[in-house]
Amino acid sequence: MTTKKTTKQPRKRGWNYPRAGYGKIHRWLPSWRFMLGSLFASIALGIGAFFGLYAAIDVPEPDDFALAQATNVYYGDATQKLGKFAEADRKSVELSEISPHVQHAVISSEDRGFYNNNGIDPKGILRALWNNIQGNPTQGGSTLTQQYAERYYTGQNSSIAGKIREAILAIKIDREQPKDHILNSYLNTIYFGRGAYGIESAAQKYYGVSAKDLTLAQSALLAAVIPAPSVWDPAVDPETSATKFQRVLRRMVEDEWITQADADAATFPETIEPGSGQSDFSGTNGYILQEVRNELTKLGGFTEEQLDRGGYTIVTTIDAGKQQAAVDAVNALPEDRPANNHVGMMSVDPQTGETLAMYGGRDFAARQQNSATQDRAQAGSVFKVFGVAAALKAGISPYQTYSSPASYTVPGTELTFHNFGNSSYGHLNMRDMAAYSVNTGFIKLNEKIGPSSTAAMAVELGLPQDLVGLDNAVGNILGSAAPTAKEMSRALSTLANGGQRLNNVHIVREVKDARGKVVYKGDTSAKRVLPEDVTTLASYVLQGGVAPYGTASTLSSFHRDIAAKTGTSTGPRSAWVATYTPNLVTVVDMYQVGDDGSEQDITPFGGVDLVTGATWPQKIAFKYFSTILDGVEKVKFPNAQTILSKKFPRPAPAPKKEEEKEEKPKEEKPAPEPTIPAPSLPEPSVPLQPDKPEEKPADPGLPGGEDPGIPLPEPPGKVNE
Repeated sequence: MTTKKTTKQPRKRGWNYPRAGYGKIHRWLPSWRFMLGSLFASIALGIGAFFGLYAAIDVPEPDDFALAQATNVYYGDATQKLGKFAEADRKSVELSEISPHVQHAVISSEDRGFYNNNGIDPKGILRALWNNIQGNPTQGGSTLTQQYAERYYTGQNSSIAGKIREAILAIKIDREQPKDHILNSYLNTIYFGRGAYGIESAAQKYYGVSAKDLTLAQSALLAAVIPAPSVWDPAVDPETSATKFQRVLRRMVEDEWITQADADAATFPETIEPGSGQSDFSGTNGYILQEVRNELTKLGGFTEEQLDRGGYTIVTTIDAGKQQAAVDAVNALPEDRPANNHVGMMSVDPQTGETLAMYGGRDFAARQQNSATQDRAQAGSVFKVFGVAAALKAGISPYQTYSSPASYTVPGTELTFHNFGNSSYGHLNMRDMAAYSVNTGFIKLNEKIGPSSTAAMAVELGLPQDLVGLDNAVGNILGSAAPTAKEMSRALSTLANGGQRLNNVHIVREVKDARGKVVYKGDTSAKRVLPEDVTTLASYVLQGGVAPYGTASTLSSFHRDIAAKTGTSTGPRSAWVATYTPNLVTVVDMYQVGDDGSEQDITPFGGVDLVTGATWPQKIAFKYFSTILDGVEKVKFPNAQTILSKKFPRPAPAPKKEEEKEEKPKEEKPAPEPTIPAPSLPEPSVPLQPDKPEEKPADPGLPGGEDPGIPLPEPPGKVNE
């Protein structure tokens, strides 16, 4: 028998691919040994990689955005909200302050196995993956813990590596943090639409209630919109939101959080209208909020980021009633008021420096320059206040009289000053000069005390040392300097407060951090800069402004001790009224700005041919006082008569010289009222009296007046800071 010889192919050593000794197809297929080995190797590699990553990945610090909370700003009563600062509208609350209904609704809707899983749900991940492969609507496979990890630590990341890291973090978080802590943090960070991050903000945005007061129905709807809040909002798609709402209730019944009867009784809840998109900074309140930010960053050491993210509670000094009264008083101006006519107003407690009301403009969204704290206007005759105080400090008797002719040329110069309407007033004492607001008499007073004394007194009482337009010229007493309404309110507060100068006029009473700890308080301290006797006499003199013949006589109808001074600058380019009582300082200024930002003469409006401090500014103050003074304690100034009788006994009337009798013209009697129609505000509770003589609208603080041929230097006027 012949033996068949076969030739055995030599086995390849090492790599045997394609496999020798196999057919054309099989030689290209891996062996089962190779397949099995590769599988085990892959599993081992995967397990090793997982444990390596698990060991390498630590739970990081929370994402800054996840921790950011809105800072809420309140009126002085600490209960009425004024606005907020926020990158994200969020307020974190403890789990005990969140309705159990919303806790259970979210668990049923987002992660039914939350209390049993280890942070991830493999079945859910595979189910979502298979569903997505089949082309069905996309599903998420993330547990509540994974969503929490994404929002609180990692931020959104859809890459495979990002999802692996997210899953590992979820497992570690589940091992390191209690379930209730995870649920609490999740509910404080999840986005619910309408700009609301976290359940507390969502409860306010959807229903106007706190998270602890959410009903079953309200909770179910909020849980329902979580996967797609912008499109499932009932205000956007009511049908879909109703379907999702029923889904949550059904799952809550299945999970035995509620009974079927509870679900049947839960009707689809009504929601409030989504916000119109109007910022808290819109309207007049925007000026208050910006002033709060400015004060806290400049005086409190806060950063912009801290205010936007820190979750502070800020209580301002603003009295809601007085603030509304101030806004109403300005809004009551006639409708033909030019759009570029601006009003600044400050109402301050002179004993504490707290700003009770501030009008900074019509709408912060349209104009960010604050009329009360940033814009400057020449003070006009309001500056005579500082000349009065300087003279009294120097020991000059308020009874001393000064000749107040229609015009006066400073000896040895060509500087000529005029009274309003070129009226002559004869000899007037200090109080009557303030009442009539004569210019020539005050120039003579300034010559007597020295212009530098008037300038120094302005600074001593509280105006800035580098105040625009402040100089030592003889005309400085007539107000070429240009303060803000806020600066003027501080200076007048020194007189109202008996010579105690406030460290600052402020708008923030206190700030609490997110834990409720007070971290800032407004400065209410003051320093004595004038003897009380001097301020008592100054207040006595300046009460002449509200005398029946004074330029601010309209304010006498309130039957209170009120010191007041009006002021008007060249053009007029500005008009003021500055008032104070022992417990309230109120300053109003009006001015006009051109399209290029330059100062303009104030355009007459409302039937008034010439706007002065005695017209619209005084009417604003009158309207404001008509609303708020009933709620302000009536306090009298200290009695000046004791000081007057002791230091300045009234002199006996001096015999008149023969030449004075011959020269006495009829016009030296108090000048008649100017023929400017007295404007009226709607519904005045006290009839408004006609305006009394005010200073000449030509620059009262600069030479030349209305005389042709005498050049007028350009006043500093309105300056924007």
